[in-house]
Amino acid sequence: MFSAIFSIITTCAVPAAPAINVLEGRNDYRVELAAPGMRKEDFRITINSEGDLEIQMEKRHNDSDSQKANEYRFLRREFNYTRFSQTLILPDDVDKEKIEAKMSDGVLTIILPKVREENDPKISHSINIE
Repeated sequence: MFSAIFSIITTCAVPAAPAINVLEGRNDYRVELAAPGMRKEDFRITINSEGDLEIQMEKRHNDSDSQKANEYRFLRREFNYTRFSQTLILPDDVDKEKIEAKMSDGVLTIILPKVREENDPKISHSINIE
């Protein structure tokens, strides 16, 4: 059921797209995106008007890339993600206000907390009468 809900739409400027893992835990879902050589500044993560999670990546070239281009020419270049976009249709139980993301060791991890159900009728409390 989870995989049917967590649908993915991908657009990519190159033939290969970064690998992605989707995990479900007790309190959250996690999306892991392989992004070796990328920095957090290369990503933009948003919730669109339909409530879907959009992950966009664009590699910004820096001076060291230009120097490398002047000294060498590529004979084969496979790890070149210049632009990438992926949309994830989220399950209904994701708390969209508390989504977090972190970049570590070439992996972008997006934490999608589940909405907590507060249905414990055993908690007693008094009700004021006005």
